Amino acid sequence: MPDPLFFLVGLGIGLMTSAPVGPVNVAAIERAARFGFLPGLIAGLGAVFADGVYAAFAAFGITAVSDFVQGHSDLIQTVGGLLLLIFGARVLAARPHMAGDELRQSRMISSFVTGFAITLTNPGVVLGFLAIFGSLGKWAPDPGNYTGAALLVAGVVCGALGWWVMISALVSWLRGRMTDAWLAWINRISGIALIVFGLAIFAHLFLAS
Repeated sequence: MPDPLFFLVGLGIGLMTSAPVGPVNVAAIERAARFGFLPGLIAGLGAVFADGVYAAFAAFGITAVSDFVQGHSDLIQTVGGLLLLIFGARVLAARPHMAGDELRQSRMISSFVTGFAITLTNPGVVLGFLAIFGSLGKWAPDPGNYTGAALLVAGVVCGALGWWVMISALVSWLRGRMTDAWLAWINRISGIALIVFGLAIFAHLFLAS
């Protein structure tokens, strides 16, 4: 298959892996609803960066990292679960106001770190990329085709980025129609959802032990 087509394959994978509703989607929606387009997008960019790292490991056949993730899955999930509980509690405790939530550099950094950390501490991400890339068959670059692998990873990053741009733009557009009451409900739902995701991780670890 011509190398440029690997970019299109990666584009589809990036969209497919970003679209399911999960902790990062909840965090990005909460940030976009509370602060506007850019903080929501930057939360997504944190996830895009982590996705790109893991996709590169899978595409270039770097097994050491995947072996480490598999060998320390419980520890990584524990850290991820704690992060979700802490972030969910912070969201629940916030008292947002449409006119009072200003765009600050600290919030931008916090948005990026949140998206990055939530994605990076999800062992399913790297294992998912390994499974997806392993099932591509003729749609995957041949071993040693580093150009094709790089284009595949670039496609994943661009596809994921496109998803977060769309979600952040949609929520920030709706933000102009929101009241403080709406924002408070979004905060409550987002905080509870993040805490539920965190508790689900610990429940899974308990049942698997």
